Amino acid sequence: GLFSTYGNLPRFHGQVETVRCFESNPMVRTVLSSPGKNRVLVVDGGGSKRVAILGDQIAKLAVDNCWAGVIVNGCIRDSAIINGLNIGVKALGTHPVKSLKTHPGERGVPVNFAGVEFVPGQWVYSDEDGIVVSNEAIHE
Repeated sequence: GLFSTYGNLPRFHGQVETVRCFESNPMVRTVLSSPGKNRVLVVDGGGSKRVAILGDQIAKLAVDNCWAGVIVNGCIRDSAIINGLNIGVKALGTHPVKSLKTHPGERGVPVNFAGVEFVPGQWVYSDEDGIVVSNEAIHE
């Protein structure tokens, strides 16, 4: 598939929250520092493979604040550490370079990548086989 799986939870689901940013991740940190309530943060990083949008420190914030997972249309770093954390992460791959901090990014906006629109409040389900989006909860 398009996305690789990271984190200790290959299967995760929750309501969607979104961030749109390009090679600059302050809004990702801000959102994952707030209560997750078992939601999934979907980050449209523009598909950039030049920097990492998520690293171990921000991933640990996500765990500490009860986020179920993070889906990144972009890269992550510190994958060995993230693989030991109790969170699910999907990303295009890894890159060792940190993102910029120059643009805050947008929160709570519909994002579109991989042929799918992700809207805050929808439900997203991710496992080893891929990602499914639904307007309503479809889990038991």
